[in-house]
Amino acid sequence: MKILVVGGAGYIGSHFVLAASKKGNEITVFDDLSSGFKSNLNDNISFYKGSTLSKKELDSVMLSDNFDVAVHLAAFKAAGESMLNPGKYATNNIIGGLNLIESCVKNNIKNIIFSSSAAVYGTPRYTPIDEDHPLLPINYYGYSKLTIEQNLKWFSKLKGIRYASLRYFNAAGYDSNCKKFQVESDPQNLIPLVMEVALEKRDHLEVFGDDYATPDGTGIRDYIHVTDLAEGHLASIDYIINNNENLEINLGTGEGFSVLDIIKKTQIISNKKINYVVSDRRSGDPDIVLSSSKKAKQLIGWSPTRSDLDNIIKSTWATYNYNMKANKL
Repeated sequence: MKILVVGGAGYIGSHFVLAASKKGNEITVFDDLSSGFKSNLNDNISFYKGSTLSKKELDSVMLSDNFDVAVHLAAFKAAGESMLNPGKYATNNIIGGLNLIESCVKNNIKNIIFSSSAAVYGTPRYTPIDEDHPLLPINYYGYSKLTIEQNLKWFSKLKGIRYASLRYFNAAGYDSNCKKFQVESDPQNLIPLVMEVALEKRDHLEVFGDDYATPDGTGIRDYIHVTDLAEGHLASIDYIINNNENLEINLGTGEGFSVLDIIKKTQIISNKKINYVVSDRRSGDPDIVLSSSKKAKQLIGWSPTRSDLDNIIKSTWATYNYNMKANKL
């Protein structure tokens, strides 16, 4: 199968490229390298540098081959930043996403896999969250993802495309057999921040609140290993092509770990002390966010197999250590 991966040099993208190429697919990556790294890709991967904000560049790469599917992973993802700079997210996530959809239609790419987010649900009304949960995002990032989901529905009705909207929970970990991935230069997520404290790149970690209604007082989240995510993408491609049906599913584990769980596990695996300070809770942060992924299991036969906390932290620590020794941090 010929797969165009937009944003394929980034964290999730490069893991998808690795998994998809191992299955014998022909991969082309299109990325502006604003947060991705070409070094994340093997030499046999075709690469085009370009932006989703350029219709000309999108058309150029799409005309380069007869792609069976486009995988869209090129979006900004920091929820907090999206509330401070919504214009940045409107431009990249919404305008860029719409450009990609239009170019796919124009260039006869009938299948689109969209990297969505659990942020489309907003504050959980119940947990685990299933796909019937109301779609009420509480940050602009979540709104930008929902906007593309809604447009995919319309373009499917009007132009006959097929799509999968994959609502991730918290992507984490690294491929256990490939340490060369370059880590993010300005991480916003908990586990990378903990790693930087362990490697003394940061003095301490800021823990936002210790008075949640959880066993240790810190927020609990659902962490899904990035290679499990990649496998979910591959299974989704097969589903929409073989069944000629659209797909909207969660990709998570249904199991939660607290902020302190992450800190303690990292201390054990790294043998480093993680200094942290507790500050005020952030507005809108729920106590517990867990996924129900029953629909993914039923429809695409997908279940996570690598997402235990031990594997997530061990693989992340190994990759961060590699980057530290290679002077990439």
